[in-house]
Amino acid sequence: MKIGIDLGGSHIAIGVVDNKGKILEKVEKRITNTEKNNIKKVIEEYIIEKTANFLEQYKITEMGIAIPGTVKNGIVIKSVNLGLKHYEIVKNLQENIPLPIKIRNDAKCAALAENTYGALKSYDRSIFLTLGTGIGGAVIIHNELLDTGDLPGCEFGHMLIEKNGRLCKCGKKGCWETYASMKVFKNHLRELLELDEKTSGKELLDILRKMQKDDSKYAQTNKLIEQYIDYLSVGISNLINIFEPEAIGIGGSFVFYEEIFLEKLKAKLLKDNLLFNERKEMNIQTAILDNDAGMIGATL
Repeated sequence: MKIGIDLGGSHIAIGVVDNKGKILEKVEKRITNTEKNNIKKVIEEYIIEKTANFLEQYKITEMGIAIPGTVKNGIVIKSVNLGLKHYEIVKNLQENIPLPIKIRNDAKCAALAENTYGALKSYDRSIFLTLGTGIGGAVIIHNELLDTGDLPGCEFGHMLIEKNGRLCKCGKKGCWETYASMKVFKNHLRELLELDEKTSGKELLDILRKMQKDDSKYAQTNKLIEQYIDYLSVGISNLINIFEPEAIGIGGSFVFYEEIFLEKLKAKLLKDNLLFNERKEMNIQTAILDNDAGMIGATL
């Protein structure tokens, strides 16, 4: 058995994963804005504490970590959504954890998990996107991640879709994830509905499900959804035109909003002349491993 860790822009999830990709037990913590001021200490203390608990209960052989950003030789070169640069997380953890530890970009981990156990296992060529705090991605061809050399590449969230657009945490302007991440959508929805920032994604989804045509914010909410689909479809159409995948997988918190977004997204891509090569149908699969894909993929 292995320990899989998923470090997101706003959470830490740790689980015990068997050799068939099944999670036997997991724990999760939300990273508060205050904790982000001391993010390394928060990450390391939580991982060390929970790993110690698991080591007492299970026979663990190794640990894998999924993290948003650029990873090389066990070092986090850059993770803009966690505010990390040249972070030697593997070295730091191994001072307290007696296990081999590997680390990989979180979207790549999730893609491997969905390709091995989930929504993409029936396809030879696929693209996987994680829509959450930011936008991550991976290209899989014949069960292998696209090899981009020393650096992991496929930073789809940082393709430019608006010249001189919104400032991204990476320092560039107009990055796709500043328009089409789920965090951006949720924040805009909270602002529109005048809700506190602590309103959860689940609570927002419940509001969308219950909203009626006579609600005062109904038209504005629909406009916000359509605008989000517009931005999302621009980036996805670019990827389709470059890679021509058999299927596109989408993970992250997008999967919980599938009923709100998915059919609108497919229709937008097919009907708005966004694709270079015409398609009769749009094969978009939502991740069936939900937000556990990164954790499972970290162990592969």
